[in-house]
Amino acid sequence: MRRSLLMVAVVVAMVGAWSIGRLQGQQGGKVIFVDSSKASYTPMQPGNPSVTTAALWGDQNTGAHGTFSKFAPGYDAGMHTHTSDVWIVGIKGAYVYKDDAGEKRIGPGDFLRVPGGHKHWSGGDKKEGAVFYEESSGKFDLIPAK
Repeated sequence: MRRSLLMVAVVVAMVGAWSIGRLQGQQGGKVIFVDSSKASYTPMQPGNPSVTTAALWGDQNTGAHGTFSKFAPGYDAGMHTHTSDVWIVGIKGAYVYKDDAGEKRIGPGDFLRVPGGHKHWSGGDKKEGAVFYEESSGKFDLIPAK
């Protein structure tokens, strides 16, 4: 019985890993190039220009995705978590990140990984705002911290 359960668990894990790889590979093997300064950005929330995004691959509303994102100068997302891991690479200005370990400024060429469920604050540099590449293995969510 124990061996059967172990075998089922292994099969489920393999199917899950294959599914994630398949989702991320659904771009048909094509090369994707987008200039962050010429991308077509739209507000993340209708009528609110504080956060805009430009989809590069996937769909941030349904699953794994990659986007260029912009924070307006001084944008404050408040303390929150995300369900999935989020990877960020700074492009212009500074994405400002704070957690219990302190503050980090993610500027051009800097990388940040925020594990799913990790409570943090994020925002844009007060003068320049931020432009950054954001990637996640799941749909985008922002869960306000309690």
